[in-house]
Amino acid sequence: MFTIRRDGTARNCEGLTRRDMLQVGTLGLGGLTLSNLLSLDAQAATGKSILKDRSIVMLNLQGGPTHIETFDPKMTAPAEYRAMFGEVKTTLPGVTFGRHFERLAKHAQNMSIVRSFRHGNSSHGTAAALVAAGGNPSGANMGSTYARVAGLNNPETGMPTCAVVPPGAVGDKYRKLGAQIGRITDVGDLPKSYAPFDPSAGSDIVRNMELKISETRLDDRRGLLSELDSLKRKVDSTDALGGTDEFQRQAFDVILGGLGDAFDLKKEDPRIIAEYDTRKIDIPKSLYKKKNKNLANQSPVSLGHQMLMARKMVEAGCRFVTVTSAGWDMHGNAFGVDDGMPILGTAVDVAASAFLTDLQRLGLSEKVLLIITGEFGRTPRINKKGGRDHWGNLCTLAFAGGGLPMGQVIGHSDRTASVPASDPVTTRQLLATVMHYMLDIGELRLSSAVPSDILRTLTTGEPIPQLV
Repeated sequence: MFTIRRDGTARNCEGLTRRDMLQVGTLGLGGLTLSNLLSLDAQAATGKSILKDRSIVMLNLQGGPTHIETFDPKMTAPAEYRAMFGEVKTTLPGVTFGRHFERLAKHAQNMSIVRSFRHGNSSHGTAAALVAAGGNPSGANMGSTYARVAGLNNPETGMPTCAVVPPGAVGDKYRKLGAQIGRITDVGDLPKSYAPFDPSAGSDIVRNMELKISETRLDDRRGLLSELDSLKRKVDSTDALGGTDEFQRQAFDVILGGLGDAFDLKKEDPRIIAEYDTRKIDIPKSLYKKKNKNLANQSPVSLGHQMLMARKMVEAGCRFVTVTSAGWDMHGNAFGVDDGMPILGTAVDVAASAFLTDLQRLGLSEKVLLIITGEFGRTPRINKKGGRDHWGNLCTLAFAGGGLPMGQVIGHSDRTASVPASDPVTTRQLLATVMHYMLDIGELRLSSAVPSDILRTLTTGEPIPQLV
């Protein structure tokens, strides 16, 4: 247990008490070096910023969401293909969503729905990694690739640049809920230090994030940083701590930077918390006792609060947040479309629409882009178990807000929602869209600070043309 405190010369008449101490557990000190306080935009050849003042929240529907029951109901298809629960009208003339997305349908004018996203991979692990990486040949997920350019921490707030918010991030009682984090956080050829920051990875760290220290007792911040940097160099030279990982270092930055509130939902207005709340949208015990006892772990009860935490994190300077929602593998042996969509679809509808409404309230709609996707879609024909199987030939993809062109449908599927019929969209286009949104690609080309392979990956792809 490390304890950092002010020098004895800084004592006041009260003397040194426990409130003068910042207990940081076993966290490392490496995150507080000068390099982590500098932004790459200062290295642009023209003096202009490479980084745009924008953030992305990616809602990852794990297991492969059915593209038909979400945003392409295809009610003109034969009964065994069309959306099982029917459709709901949106605010866009002639455009409908699946029946369980009534709230999001009211945001359709601020959304761009892609009905022609295809990558052809129908295997959970590799498809999830492929979409998370945006087809990046290095294998690194998009958030980590962005962090390689932007730096590991926001230079102004200290908030980690890239993060993942699984159920356990919003409470210990949700830790057992499903979250295939490893599939979507691979750093590929990048150093492990670029892995997304996970607030749920360790109860000690979560507790430490809640500690506070007053501004008056930490007024000499620069002096403290200098002392810590000196200590870090000594520790590195002697390996006195036995080594630390970058997650621990980032966590320490979060604590010292006073960013604990971003991870504390109790600090939020109760009325806002209620708008996000999905705790009552649960899987009936009768269902998982009948089908699969592990089905309880796919519950979306935490999803609303995960999305609220994502909003708080981007508001505090995080630039790429991935939120996980499990249970979308709707074959029919555990969940089917028949019993899964009323639960998981409704939870996404509540959480995502609350998120978009909240961004509007805060004036952040132009600066935060929501992306909804998963590893692949589901087979066009409903199977005998009331479900749909793996299908990589057409996948769910939707964008909302961010100041991009919205209120449109991009591409179309064929008669049975099996394959793209127009304007096919690839994973590389997804990657290019994300990076053009987050970075000034022209300025990036002039930078000498980015490795040539990363530079080539980020500057050669073409974004989805309708979103430029």
